[in-house]
Amino acid sequence: MEQEITGYHLDNEQHWVAQLSCGHFQHVRHQPPWQSRPWVTTEQGRKKMLGYALHCKKCLIGAPKDTK
Repeated sequence: MEQEITGYHLDNEQHWVAQLSCGHFQHVRHQPPWQSRPWVTTEQGRKKMLGYALHCKKCLIGAPKDTK
């Protein structure tokens, strides 16, 4: 299920987490070669991706909304 990015926060390990419109959170790490997301490394890049839809696996399983 596709859900839009509405914001971001850092987790306890200082990794970026996208906050999705459904209320779930999803890590958006840039760790080449496994995950190539250079946009997450800058504030400008993260702002540009607001509204971008990510696949939310938590919605598919009916998981409750996440909390910080």
